[in-house]
Amino acid sequence: MILPASCEQPLLERFLKAEAMAMRSVRAAQASEIPPHAATFLRRHEAEEEAHLKQFESMLGVPSQDKAILPRVPRQWEALAVHLYGYEALGLEFAKLLVGVRPDLAGILEDEETHVGFFEQELRHMLAGGGPAASTVRQSARAWWKKLGRTLDRYLGDGNLAPYRDRLRTTILAAVRERFAGIGLATDG
Repeated sequence: MILPASCEQPLLERFLKAEAMAMRSVRAAQASEIPPHAATFLRRHEAEEEAHLKQFESMLGVPSQDKAILPRVPRQWEALAVHLYGYEALGLEFAKLLVGVRPDLAGILEDEETHVGFFEQELRHMLAGGGPAASTVRQSARAWWKKLGRTLDRYLGDGNLAPYRDRLRTTILAAVRERFAGIGLATDG
């Protein structure tokens, strides 16, 4: 879906907030029980999110709200991977919208695709292994999905997005649902 130029500012503002939250979440995630390869990825991911954040701060001419307290994230890797994957999948959909208005920001989209791809690979591996890890992943996905609607409504709250809100909500939910289903995660109950 291509949005008009009037949506550029709200999309940039959402990205500023989302990148700040993503950076803090990834930073918080590194204190969890994660495998070494994931720790390496998360350090690189944090650096990329920090660079994106600075880019959006510069573009908008405002600093992000730097919160000293890191958000609470799941400590168990299986649940944490779902948590980060869900928000990265949501971020990917917003990156697609942003690139429609600002093609010069295609690098952001590429980074989001890389982040989503990492978590998809991790979750596929966990699901293929079965047992308690797969059960935790499935349970975490259902819990995360229940929060998505409220999160999406906050992201789409700007008045400039109002004429497109219903269609955006439907399109984004369908894309994230399809992504979850593609790796074997149900989004119901």
